[in-house]
Amino acid sequence: MGSIPELPQGSNGKTIPLVGFGTAEFPFGNSSETMREYILHAIKLGFRHFDTAALYQSEQLLGEAIDDALRLGFINSRDELFITSKLWCSDAHHHHVLPALHKTLNNLKLEYVDLYLIHWPVSIKPGAYELPLKKEDLLPIDFKSVWEAMEECQKLGLAKSIGVSNFSCRKLETLLATANIPPAVNQVEMNPLWQQKKLREFCEKMGIHITAYSPLGGKGTLWGTNWVMECEVLKEIAKAKGKTVAQVSLRWVYEQGVSVLVKSFNKERMKENLDIFDWKLSPEDSQKISQIPQRKGFPGIEFIFDEGPYKSLSELWDGEI
Repeated sequence: MGSIPELPQGSNGKTIPLVGFGTAEFPFGNSSETMREYILHAIKLGFRHFDTAALYQSEQLLGEAIDDALRLGFINSRDELFITSKLWCSDAHHHHVLPALHKTLNNLKLEYVDLYLIHWPVSIKPGAYELPLKKEDLLPIDFKSVWEAMEECQKLGLAKSIGVSNFSCRKLETLLATANIPPAVNQVEMNPLWQQKKLREFCEKMGIHITAYSPLGGKGTLWGTNWVMECEVLKEIAKAKGKTVAQVSLRWVYEQGVSVLVKSFNKERMKENLDIFDWKLSPEDSQKISQIPQRKGFPGIEFIFDEGPYKSLSELWDGEI
């Protein structure tokens, strides 16, 4: 396989591989040795960006697969990889951020991650790593103090870059108002059925790179749907091009100038997911995709609670859903 293109992430001069391999497997905590084998195979195929999180409980398996890849000579050094992990809501408190990252690094057996993200603009009582969560544990997040702790992680070299996930334009504005280091990345749900045009324009203006998760609808996760894979517009384009619906969706996301995370534990599909670089969608294809009715696959209803900080989806997404 050819090497995966990279783009600058944010304004910090560092780059990010434009296709990454996701490790979220629901139910979380049930990840097995098989995942380790598939991660190793992904490295062998040419994947260099791997996405994990404290919530996924896949950090340890990813760390073991990296060890295996080094021992087998699939990579020459850890520096060839781009590793992203995320701070879970139970650690989204100023004094918990640094210990949480140390725990992540211990699980990964690494000295640093390339990118560390606030997983959601939400805090919960310290303790559990679980989703769904106990709604009575929801707390308002102190963006300023949590971000200060994230900045400390970068200053210490434990995270080469820092960013956020699932942040709306307004929440990014709140964060940027007091940030000394702007977020390099905002990782959000994005695919042809949830195109995020407003957020993409805002992030481009602010120099924040977007990484797309659930580009194929996230089937097999807590929030997964078949909407992308069953979309007639995408099926027609795929048939005309001799490609799969997945390849058309991934190519569309890639052509928007964002990076994309794919997750498949099928070796043939893993290879197909990388076969998106030597062909293009036509202007007519792109026009058809731009007119697909929009619907969000994972609205985040788990974070809505009458006595919590977000009492409606409109408050969580600031009217962007």
